[in-house]
Amino acid sequence: MKLTILGCYAATPRTITNPTSQVLEIKNQMFLIDCGEGTQVQLRKHKIKFSRINHIFISHLHGDHFYGLVGLISTFMLLNRVNDLHVYGPKGIKELILMQLKASGSYTGYNLYFHELDSNESEIVFEDEKVIVQTIPLKHRIYTNGYLFKEKNTQRKINIEAVNNYNIDTCYFQKIKSGGDIILDNGTIIENKLLTFNPEPEKSYAFCSDTVYNESILPIIKDVDTLYHESTFLESEAHLAEKTMHTTAKQAAQIAKKANVKTLIMGHYSTRYGNINLFKEEAETIFDNVILGDDGKEIEL
Repeated sequence: MKLTILGCYAATPRTITNPTSQVLEIKNQMFLIDCGEGTQVQLRKHKIKFSRINHIFISHLHGDHFYGLVGLISTFMLLNRVNDLHVYGPKGIKELILMQLKASGSYTGYNLYFHELDSNESEIVFEDEKVIVQTIPLKHRIYTNGYLFKEKNTQRKINIEAVNNYNIDTCYFQKIKSGGDIILDNGTIIENKLLTFNPEPEKSYAFCSDTVYNESILPIIKDVDTLYHESTFLESEAHLAEKTMHTTAKQAAQIAKKANVKTLIMGHYSTRYGNINLFKEEAETIFDNVILGDDGKEIEL
């Protein structure tokens, strides 16, 4: 599991920083999370192939989280995209995007699917044989969701020494990985547990976009491997966090500690601060394992 932070600053784009956007790679699939202005440029800068992005998750309809989306959709068209594209986001996102495409006479040559969300309860929005994604309802000035991404490690690991001892042919390896027993030529049944090890632990990543301090998310993100949580302000501006329904670095750390996550990644910093290291210093007074998110940072989770 690999995270590439394309942008992680609040409000307006600057020449030195970008608004929110990330690419999460899980089991050879790439998921784009939020799409602020400049996302296309950042994707190119980090040599991420546009064609590998088939699912885009938008947290909410504030500009610094989705104003780059219609441009990216249009560029996909110019690049003669053929893959289906799925967009997950708040109700209204379909009308907003299609209105812009219609007004500009831009129509996709590929299938574009919108999955509009309006539930205030956590729900599964994507699932295949390798990955499951569910929403994390957040509390912001408008309807907002975070997203929890979890691996599905259903295949067992083959014990090569054991299968060699039983002279089992490689054509049975997939059956063994899937948990099947093997019947030898003499009729002896070899139980799967004698031929395999348990699967690798399933990794998880929680993306918590703009939100006021909100303990109701704790059961959803409990024990996740890595939590990205917005940290717009320092505690000295806690009054602004409350007013704008954002979170301080200290509050993000408190959420990480109470949820028993392994690692906290911080981001969505207000550009009023000249030194983002202050966010890490503040968070580490509460929670030990803190990573300071920044534009262009690549993190192996």
